[in-house]
Amino acid sequence: MELKQTPSPSLPLPPTTEGDDPCTIEVSDMAMDCVTLLIGLCGLVGNGAVLWLLGFRIRRNPVTVYILNLAISDFTFLLFVLTSSFLYVLDNVNCSTAFFKYLQLLFLLSLFSYNTGLYLLTAISIERCVSILFPLWYRCCRPQWLSAVVCALLWALSIAVFAAVSSLCLEQKESCQVALISMYALDFFIFAPSMVVSNVLLFFKVLCVSQGPQPKRLYIVISLTVLFFLLFALPLSIWNFLQQFGYFLVPTQVVFLLACINSSINPFIYFLVGSCQKRCSLVSLQVAFQRVFEETGLTMISS
Repeated sequence: MELKQTPSPSLPLPPTTEGDDPCTIEVSDMAMDCVTLLIGLCGLVGNGAVLWLLGFRIRRNPVTVYILNLAISDFTFLLFVLTSSFLYVLDNVNCSTAFFKYLQLLFLLSLFSYNTGLYLLTAISIERCVSILFPLWYRCCRPQWLSAVVCALLWALSIAVFAAVSSLCLEQKESCQVALISMYALDFFIFAPSMVVSNVLLFFKVLCVSQGPQPKRLYIVISLTVLFFLLFALPLSIWNFLQQFGYFLVPTQVVFLLACINSSINPFIYFLVGSCQKRCSLVSLQVAFQRVFEETGLTMISS
């Protein structure tokens, strides 16, 4: 099935097939959209629980500030993706393009939340790395307000990127492609490498401390969250980047389904890691989260 390519840079949207009946419903696309809706609804519930517990039930510390903001970005990303999938299903069923402009806006909004999540994960990874490489400075000199300020700056950066890309792309100007490529270059060459390098350093530091205490739950949670982001969410950026050069490798629904899985899985990671001690047992959601986030997550691994 050959995908139709637009002559000018445009926002990636669910592709259409050239030469096919416009009213033909693609069963595979509809199935993936339905799976995305189901997973996304579970993710909204999970991230909503994270927001409630970290916002009102669990003692606040520098790490929970980051995790709370990450849950907000995941929640909003799922909200935008679910709305987009629902509108796309309606367009398919009604054989129309009535929601085309809304889908463009929702795509940009989902990129805004996606980028914010990437920025926050990078900040969390760097802070974890600094906490074990420079433990004395981190324990004695780190400002208590640093997490809140960093999160505010990252949200501001994401808003600025969103505003710049939106102003150029919604009007279908020629500079839209340059704006999108610049945004992806920021992701690929600054934030993603910083996140990976920080976690690799953290991993080797943990391996070197063979006689010390085992890695705490917080390190496991952060490592798993970063790993799942690289496996499930990063393909969305790669796909969008390649599409700017005319490469349409997989349908839109596939990469958004993977990104939806990534944003939905974090609350389950927190719960499963928090439920396991010497023997794994099911505990309440609040107890599991307290085990993960109220332990001395900012303490260092002694050597």
